[in-house]
Amino acid sequence: MNFDLLVSTFEQTHHHFWQQASKAINVSLTLRNWLTGYYIVEFELQGEDRATYGENLFDELANKLKSIKGIDRRSLYRFKDFYTLYPQIAQYLLDNTDNSVLSLISPIVGSLTPQLEICEKVGLPTPQSKQLYYTPVEKLLNKLSYTHLEQLLQMSNPLKRAFYEVAAINGCWSVKELKRQINSLYFERSGMSTKPQLLSEITNSKAETLLPTDIVKSVYAFEFLGLKTKDAVEESDLEAALIDQLQNFMMKMGHGFCLVARQKKILIGDEYFFIDLVFYHRILKCHVLVDLKVEDFNHYNIGQLNTYVNYYKAEVMQPDDNPTVGILLVTNKNNALVEFATAGMDNHLFVSKYLLELPRKEELEVFITNEITKWNR
Repeated sequence: MNFDLLVSTFEQTHHHFWQQASKAINVSLTLRNWLTGYYIVEFELQGEDRATYGENLFDELANKLKSIKGIDRRSLYRFKDFYTLYPQIAQYLLDNTDNSVLSLISPIVGSLTPQLEICEKVGLPTPQSKQLYYTPVEKLLNKLSYTHLEQLLQMSNPLKRAFYEVAAINGCWSVKELKRQINSLYFERSGMSTKPQLLSEITNSKAETLLPTDIVKSVYAFEFLGLKTKDAVEESDLEAALIDQLQNFMMKMGHGFCLVARQKKILIGDEYFFIDLVFYHRILKCHVLVDLKVEDFNHYNIGQLNTYVNYYKAEVMQPDDNPTVGILLVTNKNNALVEFATAGMDNHLFVSKYLLELPRKEELEVFITNEITKWNR
């Protein structure tokens, strides 16, 4: 064995066990969510005091479980849907888990023997229903994260859901890619195509693929492991380093910036988003949202920032606050671009005042360019 072989062997070993760890975390998280949905359904059907809670069950549960990161009213409804739409996971539990896991079901349904009773209790598909569109459970759990599955839960059509399951697995799609294909009506376009296999090949040749690290860096994995989003970002990550420096840069400018949050988590509809930096400007009396994208400018970026600005207008602004402003920083290796989102500001004088108090566009571009230069040395 020479030195190069030593390094290569270590890298291969690390990659192998990293993948194993990623899969283990993903499977555990997914099974926890499925079992939580199962508990809820069982309680609604036969809980001794279910009448006491009635329609308030999810609110009461969310309140009692608020110490568990990531559990809220919305997620509990999703877990119930997950259990209902994926009954085949019951068989996986029977075949692949030990008694310590199966005992978690006992408090809800009582005895777990014989196996037939378990199947009936947790809704294992009947031989007739097995003819429906069921993707092998091992594939679902090992190839898709719970974040993928949550996108699929929103589909009432089982054929459509199975289509995207198979497509995402075969194409190794990232969650972002799955969303993109759903929004592009890939299922419908495939049904209309005379050569669906050709469409599949073209689609996958352009698709953003899933990496093993993506699973453990998902929002749900962070919460399941009790981590903050930043805790799971490598120190060498360019975006994290830029945000660190950007925060200090803006705080030192002396223009009245007060830091409110980093990686501010907001819920819009059924989807979570994270705003890189949120400040409150004590002179302008408004929130300032900063979003950094380590990529070229595109209209999706500015549209997303405008969405954040409008969210703050609707959900966060107080009556005496001035309109929220957003700052989008977009970068690649060669240049920097800054855009301001001033959604809802129809008073040009007011916009001018904002631009006087906020960092100048040129200052921000110079800052980003300098930081990238340091990074590339």
